[in-house]
Amino acid sequence: MRRKTAEMGPRKEVVYGEDVWENLKHLRAKAAEVLTSLKKFDIDGVVFGSVARGDVKPTSDIDIFIPQVISSMRAGLALEGYFILGRSIVQATPRALIKSHIELEDNITVTFPLITPRESEIEFYLFGGEIDLQGILKEKRVCGVDKRLMFIEPTPEGHIETPLSDMSPGLVAKKLGVSQKIVEERMRVLERRADIGRTGIYMERPLAPDESVEQVFQEMLDSDPAMRRRAQSNM
Repeated sequence: MRRKTAEMGPRKEVVYGEDVWENLKHLRAKAAEVLTSLKKFDIDGVVFGSVARGDVKPTSDIDIFIPQVISSMRAGLALEGYFILGRSIVQATPRALIKSHIELEDNITVTFPLITPRESEIEFYLFGGEIDLQGILKEKRVCGVDKRLMFIEPTPEGHIETPLSDMSPGLVAKKLGVSQKIVEERMRVLERRADIGRTGIYMERPLAPDESVEQVFQEMLDSDPAMRRRAQSNM
């Protein structure tokens, strides 16, 4: 059942104060630094979420996604100048994309897939809003949907937010450049979370400093049939 407008909040225009613009500038500068470091090793990444849309808060994180499989060694070399707080292998559900997370200082997370992403898994990031390094340098902001199921559309003064319940999935898909299927799927997932709370993730395996992502991943595939089936489904 689709949530009512009243449960999401009304459509409204939000005007940013100077503190929001300064915070956005600060977060984007840090994101650009990481994306530049990755680019030096021929790794193309995007920043997604509120930093891409512009509707940042004091608690906003910087989430960077690399949309192709790369070696952990290559990622480590690209991020050599940063202090790594932790690394992990994560899978949200047994059927979801298997990813490696690298946590850096200043609430920065770099994520890359350990298996080739499906088209719908790439569209997941477009749904929330994503931009690349050039987009940041050009001070571009993009549309996207936040965790409240509000469609965020940037304006020169801030943004307009509209409940997804007031928009057709086809219109949302067109504005975001994604399939209608991913819009309907994400709405179901986010509505369920809103109704029953965050349900956690299927698997999160922290890595010790001396552990290799690839070696641990292979051991997990050998011992977890569900994960193995997901990995093999891409072959």
